[in-house]
Amino acid sequence: MLVIDPKQTPTRDLHQFLLGSVAPRPIAFVSTVDAEGRPNLAPYSFFNAFSSNPPILVFSSNRRVENNTTKDTLANVRATGEVVINMVNYAIVRQMAVTSVQFESGVSEFGKAGLTPIASDLVRPFRVKESPVHLECRVQEVLTLGEHGGAGHLVICEVLRMHIDEGVVDERNRIDPHKIDLMGRMGRAYYVRASGDAVHTIVQSVTDLTIGYDHLPEQIRHSKVLSGNNLGQLAGLTTAPTREEALALRESDERVRAILGSGDPLRELHEYARELLDADDRKRSYAAKVAWLGEFL
Repeated sequence: MLVIDPKQTPTRDLHQFLLGSVAPRPIAFVSTVDAEGRPNLAPYSFFNAFSSNPPILVFSSNRRVENNTTKDTLANVRATGEVVINMVNYAIVRQMAVTSVQFESGVSEFGKAGLTPIASDLVRPFRVKESPVHLECRVQEVLTLGEHGGAGHLVICEVLRMHIDEGVVDERNRIDPHKIDLMGRMGRAYYVRASGDAVHTIVQSVTDLTIGYDHLPEQIRHSKVLSGNNLGQLAGLTTAPTREEALALRESDERVRAILGSGDPLRELHEYARELLDADDRKRSYAAKVAWLGEFL
């Protein structure tokens, strides 16, 4: 593997290795105002949620690598202690990109990007009307991590109020990833659209004990057919199939009967199990019976 020593690697290169590896990252579309009330809007992908009680978001406004300068957002945060973090969906991603340009201080990125500022309820910075979610925040603390180009300033924000577009909420009163259609940032100029086929559902209880990889039959653990993800699906079951459940497939499943009469039944059973697992995670229990049947051939 390529070995990277941060102390021996130019910051510009290390920056790209980090951003290409720690990805995709959510994008904080940060609205601030300066001491005179002039608006600023800028995107930050060193960003995430870190607590829900209290509700805490953190983004980092890094010093520029090329000239070691800081950004208007950081100055505004220090001057006012307030921000609005807006979420970026596909509908506004190219307008967001325009706001990353280094315009002169005092220039409103709202106007440059054609976005609409609307008043917040509790803080001075404006919300972005076109964004699907706005989070009004009070800045709790700014942690400076260094004084050289690339060093971050962690802006720790407490959420005071959220505004969510009703159109992105489903019938269970939860945000639907396909409706909100968020964008994530990767390395260099790469982005990812977090909707459609890019969204995967992985259901795994964190409270119910599972059988674990160490309790999979040896022929499954060493399968040449089942993938690491397939083994994870089987290891995530709360109970293993019984001998009786597996053997019952000989009578109830025509494909199993055909497989048992083939020249390589174990491999074909694993191929059948993999098809079931890859097609629908809800078929895990049935796929497990198919895979476990190899134990009783």
